[in-house]
Amino acid sequence: MQTTEPADAVLVQTREWQWNRYLKAALHLPDWLDLGLEHRTRFETYDHPWRRSQPAGQTDSQIQQRSRVRLGLNGSHVKFLFEGQDSRVYLDGAESYVTTAIRDEMDVLQIMASFTFNNVLEAGLRTDLHVGRLTMDFGRGRLIIRNDYRNTSNAFDGVHWQLGRDKQWRVRLFLVEPVLRDEVRPDKQSKRSVFWGGYVETAHIPRVRLNAYYFGLNDKRSPDAGRHRTYSTFGTRLYDDPKPGRIDCEIESVVQTGKRGHIDHFAHFQHIDVGYTLDLPWSPRFLIHYDYASGDRNANDSQHSAFDTLFGARRFDYMPTGNFGPFFRSNFSSPGWRVIAVPCLGCEVQLKHRVWYLATSRGAFGRNGLHDLTGGSGNFLGHDLELRAQWRTNENLEFELGYTHWFKGSYFDRLPDSAGLPPGGNRDSDYFYIQTKFRL
Repeated sequence: MQTTEPADAVLVQTREWQWNRYLKAALHLPDWLDLGLEHRTRFETYDHPWRRSQPAGQTDSQIQQRSRVRLGLNGSHVKFLFEGQDSRVYLDGAESYVTTAIRDEMDVLQIMASFTFNNVLEAGLRTDLHVGRLTMDFGRGRLIIRNDYRNTSNAFDGVHWQLGRDKQWRVRLFLVEPVLRDEVRPDKQSKRSVFWGGYVETAHIPRVRLNAYYFGLNDKRSPDAGRHRTYSTFGTRLYDDPKPGRIDCEIESVVQTGKRGHIDHFAHFQHIDVGYTLDLPWSPRFLIHYDYASGDRNANDSQHSAFDTLFGARRFDYMPTGNFGPFFRSNFSSPGWRVIAVPCLGCEVQLKHRVWYLATSRGAFGRNGLHDLTGGSGNFLGHDLELRAQWRTNENLEFELGYTHWFKGSYFDRLPDSAGLPPGGNRDSDYFYIQTKFRL
């Protein structure tokens, strides 16, 4: 098991770097030198496409592969890390849905130096400074995350600093330029896109953990000034870790202000989970969810209201993404429930159901290209049922499969021809995937 902290240990979740280094052991490498390999292959398919850009009746089947290599030099105070990532797709055709969220061949995911000092000012504090290209996880990952299910990952060029005391509290600050992915050419950053922020975590409140944060974005990459984003995002998150025999919850509330082009921007997002874990075999856990993300009520007025999820992920809250993932954290209202069970060590089974509505019927349906400016199509997007099973044999090998049926709502039956819904796009969609991941 890899126990020596790498350069990105406090930036991402532990599962992203902690596994048995069989390759390192086979090569008899010294403790200060880290070498790790990871590969994931996933087959996924869905039918009855709904995106504006897709052809009628096409079943989109793909094999997505993601390979990573980590090479690190770990000193007591100074560490270096290189992480390469190769994201490819097979079986895709000219009419398949492929973006830089799926394909990004042979690129640098992370290359950084970190500087760590313990017992700062003899007060038991730890501080870390990271410089270079890095990935980051903040909170649950709804606004900033190192992507897991997605075939590619967000990365940033810049500086990150943290100060904290054990698991009691910490403060994080960063100033970065988001890395712009390219399917085949080297990824790069743009000085016309800058991202910064601060994040505070504390466990001082009994039974509850509190996060509070601010993120700023100034994105002027587009030649169309109307698409420029200058946003300030403020949020809080309260949560309680689930334990058998008691109720737990998570509440996250986010407000976003600024400018979209030359008009004012004001949007918000709300999330709540309430769960209960039974003290029984299989540890069955029951949850109810509700999410709301504001949408733009009128594309021609002086206020923009569609929430921007920045660099967050959706899979853990909503449904699988990959080449599917119709729901984005913008312009929707969605209640739902979930049941989770652990039938054996390393196994987990989930059954989830959510109902989907547009928050405003005149707003766009996520990033799918569908938009009824009149609102005449209504707001009922349907509901989905998802079954998912995971088996993690150990930190080095895991298997996962899942099935989702999306019962499409009346919105798709009522869309005008000008909206560009593919013929048959109003029919229910079935999505299936199976994947395996191994690490050396």
